[in-house]
Amino acid sequence: QVQLVESGGGLVQAGGSLRLSCAGSGIIYTINYMRWFRQAPGKQRELVAVLGRGGSTNYADSVKGRFTISGDIGKNTVYLQMNSLKPEDTAVYYCNVLSSGSTTYNYWGQGTQVTVSS
Repeated sequence: QVQLVESGGGLVQAGGSLRLSCAGSGIIYTINYMRWFRQAPGKQRELVAVLGRGGSTNYADSVKGRFTISGDIGKNTVYLQMNSLKPEDTAVYYCNVLSSGSTTYNYWGQGTQVTVSS
């Protein structure tokens, strides 16, 4: 059974920081990417940051310079350090794994709420 569990969300004031963690288990196929998405009420889910097998990283323009993705794909762990948080960062943050076997597989966590107050 594949499981992704996020933690670290909470309520923080604008300008503050949070560190999100994601721990995966039961993943038997090669993990190509671990990613963080977020979804605010009434909005589409958006890609926030990507960590590739070779250590490559990519970020949404809205979080560049403020968020840092890191982790160990081989250990099924990924983190998102969020600094200088803004109210517009308020959303449910989801951990995602993109893996490959005979085909590609997408796995999702249940999400962790991040609320940034003014």
